Amino acid sequence: MRHDEMIGKVQALAQLPDRGSAERAAHAVVTTLSERLPSGLARHVAAQLPPDMADAMRLAADATAATAAEGAAGERFGLTAFAGRVADRAGTDEDTALREAAAVLEVLDAALAPELTERMAGALPADIRELLPVERASEGG
Repeated sequence: MRHDEMIGKVQALAQLPDRGSAERAAHAVVTTLSERLPSGLARHVAAQLPPDMADAMRLAADATAATAAEGAAGERFGLTAFAGRVADRAGTDEDTALREAAAVLEVLDAALAPELTERMAGALPADIRELLPVERASEGG
């Protein structure tokens, strides 16, 4: 999926007023997501994204891997911290961040190979997994 198409879908799903808001939301979510996922998985996800989103995801994955004890595990945090990080990055409140995150994750679900989305769902805790489209939210551990 192309960058413009992804941002347009995020804007429509999250009912955002402009593309700039959708850009901020998308980057905030992929950056925060990459901090939570194991770095190798985050890099696989990044490989299927448009270049600027992939770069944001890889940078966060590399930073997380560098600080993780094993170098591969993602940070451990739940939905509250996820919402807080997305809100801080997107310049919004946590309720809006959760709505925007659900929209971004729905677009990612459509953009990524199904097996990769399944691996991503399996790597997320149940509370964050609830932001995924319904058919994915029940998958994983």
